[in-house]
Amino acid sequence: MRDSRSLAGRARLPALLLCACLVLAFPAAGQDETRLEVIDDQGTILVSLPMPEGEGWCLEWNHSVEGFAVLDCYRHREGRMLLERSHLPDFAAGLDHVPGRGRQVSDGEGGYWIEDLDEPVPGNAYRLRVGSLAVDHRLVVDEKRISLSRLAAHRPVTVRLDAP
Repeated sequence: MRDSRSLAGRARLPALLLCACLVLAFPAAGQDETRLEVIDDQGTILVSLPMPEGEGWCLEWNHSVEGFAVLDCYRHREGRMLLERSHLPDFAAGLDHVPGRGRQVSDGEGGYWIEDLDEPVPGNAYRLRVGSLAVDHRLVVDEKRISLSRLAAHRPVTVRLDAP
């Protein structure tokens, strides 16, 4: 006759295997979440925000010569970072539309948007040398502004979409 403990152990094995398979198939909340991150050269994460599929954000800064705000806007699409559009309030200091790259439309206030860029960002990341507080590089997500210049002025950072 078999030991009742070995039979009980054998009965538990399929249940444990099933649980392990479910954990691998359905990770805990947050583990498969795509995030927008800003990382300094030492690998310190300065900003980490959830960035679900279809959501977007902008990098906004003050033009170094004219002082007005300029925006590059991105979107998370199918696990990729895409430059979706840019806002330029003036043609000052080299800011202009490049024919064949998106579509220029008026913003109704003397500036313009470059729409339909939809350019994939290689490797889902780009390097940025963060400007001074006068330039004030900032992330804009859902009307919230996060000043990168307050976190890392005059330092290089990597802005990345970290998809699992």
